[in-house]
Amino acid sequence: MIGDRNIRFYFMVSFLAIFIMPVKAQEISAAPNKVSQYTFQQLVRDIESTTPYKFYYNEKLLDTLAVNTSNRMEIHTLLDQVFAHTDFHYTIDKINIYIIKGQVLLPKIPFDFFDSSVSQPSAAVDKINTDYLGTEKQKASISNEEKLYAVGKRVAKITPGMATVAGHIRASNSGEAVIGASVVTETGHIGVVTDQFGYFALTIPKGIHELTVKSIGMKSTKRKIMLYSDGQLEIEMDDEVISLKEVTIESEKDKNVTGMQMGLEKLDIKTMKKVPVALGEVDILKVVLTLPGVQSVGEATTGLNVRGGATNQNLILFNDATIYNPTHLFGFFSAFNPDVVKNVELYKSGIPAEYGGRLSSVLDVSSREGNKKKFTGSGGLGPVTGRLTLEGPIVNEKTSFLIAARSTYSDWLLHQIPNPAISNSQASFYDVNANINHEFNSKNTVYATGYLSHDQFKLNGDTLYSYRNQNLSAKWKHIFGNKLYGVLSEAFSGYDYSVSSEQNPVNAFTLKYSIKQYQTKADFSYFPSTQHALNFGLSSIHYSLSPGSLSPAGSQSLVLPDLLQNEQARESAAYVSDNFEISPKLSVYAGLRYSLYNYLGPRQVYSYAPGQPKNVNNISDTTYYPAGKSIVTYQGPEFRFSSKYLLSSNSSVKISFNRMRQYLQMLSNTAAISPTDIWKLSDPNIKPQIGDQIAMGYYRNFRSNTIEFSVEGYYKWMKNSLDYKSGAVLILNHHIETDIVSAQGKSYGIEVLIKKMSGKVNGWVSYTYSRSFLRTSSPYPSETINNGQYYPSNYDKPNAVNFIGNYKFSHRFSTSLNVTYSTGRPITLPLAKYNLDGSDRLYYSERNQYRVPDYFRIDFAMNIEGNHRIKKLNHSSWTVGIYNLTGRRNAYSIFFESQNGAINGYKLSIFGQPIPTITYNFKF
Repeated sequence: MIGDRNIRFYFMVSFLAIFIMPVKAQEISAAPNKVSQYTFQQLVRDIESTTPYKFYYNEKLLDTLAVNTSNRMEIHTLLDQVFAHTDFHYTIDKINIYIIKGQVLLPKIPFDFFDSSVSQPSAAVDKINTDYLGTEKQKASISNEEKLYAVGKRVAKITPGMATVAGHIRASNSGEAVIGASVVTETGHIGVVTDQFGYFALTIPKGIHELTVKSIGMKSTKRKIMLYSDGQLEIEMDDEVISLKEVTIESEKDKNVTGMQMGLEKLDIKTMKKVPVALGEVDILKVVLTLPGVQSVGEATTGLNVRGGATNQNLILFNDATIYNPTHLFGFFSAFNPDVVKNVELYKSGIPAEYGGRLSSVLDVSSREGNKKKFTGSGGLGPVTGRLTLEGPIVNEKTSFLIAARSTYSDWLLHQIPNPAISNSQASFYDVNANINHEFNSKNTVYATGYLSHDQFKLNGDTLYSYRNQNLSAKWKHIFGNKLYGVLSEAFSGYDYSVSSEQNPVNAFTLKYSIKQYQTKADFSYFPSTQHALNFGLSSIHYSLSPGSLSPAGSQSLVLPDLLQNEQARESAAYVSDNFEISPKLSVYAGLRYSLYNYLGPRQVYSYAPGQPKNVNNISDTTYYPAGKSIVTYQGPEFRFSSKYLLSSNSSVKISFNRMRQYLQMLSNTAAISPTDIWKLSDPNIKPQIGDQIAMGYYRNFRSNTIEFSVEGYYKWMKNSLDYKSGAVLILNHHIETDIVSAQGKSYGIEVLIKKMSGKVNGWVSYTYSRSFLRTSSPYPSETINNGQYYPSNYDKPNAVNFIGNYKFSHRFSTSLNVTYSTGRPITLPLAKYNLDGSDRLYYSERNQYRVPDYFRIDFAMNIEGNHRIKKLNHSSWTVGIYNLTGRRNAYSIFFESQNGAINGYKLSIFGQPIPTITYNFKF
């Protein structure tokens, strides 16, 4: 401890040696003759009035310190006696006496601590060196946690008040931003969490503080700071070093209790890589499907149904650009390369005001920036895919790049399957990611990302399906000051598909569809105090759709060309939100988003006779609108509110409400995402969807925050949801509104999650009870389903249970188990056959009255890593797994065929037997 006279003497001698200003004992004046029951301020005034010494300290910290001494003594002896049995320590420079609080052993003296003529730099405080120790070995013995960093411009006397320390948290090995790291003061009552850029801003009282920094998968660290005024502090974190006895993940271990957000699920890539999946490829969306409240319509699909919503009601973002089809290879793989992904956040309720445009959820996927310190690579080889990622600095610690590619060679596997319908099929895909970012200075950074994917396949025939995703985004982040920064973003999202057939030259055709989206955003974050976090911004999206075109392929084709009218629209929004801490126990988030939608020309719009159902025969008028003309406008507020109340240090209750508006709908004749799905803009005949959701939850942690428990209940109302008339035609329909019915929807449920993310045994188990219903209320029989009564939606699956378990035997060997059960999805079945006018007809049940069989699956995987020597050319690992361990034939769908006058039903299974996989992963 610094109170030890020998250590203090060493510190004094070492420090004075730097400045070559020895202070001898005989040069120190004595203290006053008599001091009795003085306050510390009175003692300082007496010493400063009778000696040349000047004191520098925080008056607020020492205003209650009493002094009781009566003997004449030297200044060292007097101060030793005054600060005995306290947390205060002092050091003397010539005639200046500096007093600090905290257990600081051999601190690194802050830059310009003794020289007021030198201004404190605003950034890179971590890199400043003061050579008071002499040898390099001695310098290295002082860790970053033992040094004292100056933040802000030094003043001779710290005045009481608040100041803001801001900066970035980055990984020490790569220089990449650490998202979601917590920065907390020594009391634990004041703290913040870093955003997507690793940025934090913490407003605390001026003076000495000790900050604790934690993040998932990183080693916790501390920083001692002397906070003079607003300033910056850059912090680097090391990767977690895992002991042989257990895996310890401490960061944010109480975030589910103390955090404001509810209905939020966060996943990092390390967690996702532990979950066994089909064909050995780490799949982000498959892991998301194991979370409570998230389901899919069937096996080998990656469309998400969140809390009873449709797949198109989820906003899927990749680096702020919208992904319209997040699947590869019939839905077997997600569109996200696992070697590129850094962070995944799923918002199911309490959706922040900066997000809009979808009713059910927001899935925000962020990619890594690239290593800023050294060139590295990684990749893997599996049964059907291969991938390679390269990254490194262009300008050391300033500019970095990342490029990744992934492709499939699945045809050989299809050819091994004895079923001719599959062995005669072909399938392939690839995707490419490219990122570059550059830090101009401490206040300006730019980020640019690009993504391209392409799929094509043939299923037992000559019809070729092909589709592409194209995404570009660019962001400029500018820090105006410690309390305010802004991000200007530009993004392009494109999706197109084509279907072609050339086997029969007479019927050869090509069908095409495309959607393009251009987005501009300006987002600002302002931190007026630790109790407030304000966010506000503007956004504008321009949509351009080519709904469909049919053209003959080849000179012999007799196919007649057909072309649907193009569509355009503009969606604008402004938002503001405040995260306000009313007291240490009660916090409130309030936000308002106002969206404005304009459906634009050029366009011909059909009007239908009033009092009549919408069909082609009831068209009463056609109106033409020129380019840029607003045809119809929809607008309205979207309210966001949530509140948290701490019942104790390890339990809390939360409540949230959000209203969402969706102006872009997806028309599909399948329950899962397919390449021929059509996105349709709201127009005068198809109104935007509106959804309201209220949710409540209870959160509790056990065993020192190592086990998390939560239960959430929700109720959701939906207006203007879409369903289809029987026999609806969705492709190349010039009057699509005549085959669509508007429905009211409701969904409700309860979600339970138990999670353990530390120790040799870790994982989670979730249970979801969820119901989802629709109802049409049209007065016309042709637009009414189930006589106007509620019926289960295609996504109504009442019960779902997921178990993810991992056991780590050692550094190099671990196992994972995944168990999934869910109720079968609804289906409409034929009940009888009858003859009408000499023709056999089928009589069907009410819509979605029956269900396919329940779903159950077990997966198992083993992860084997190479040795962990640091100096090694290549670090590698193997993953060996079995998908569908029990070989259960889970039904994807039920279909019927007429055979010899009888109608027979069949069950289609995607994976009806165990599928072994092996994947080799490497990193250099």
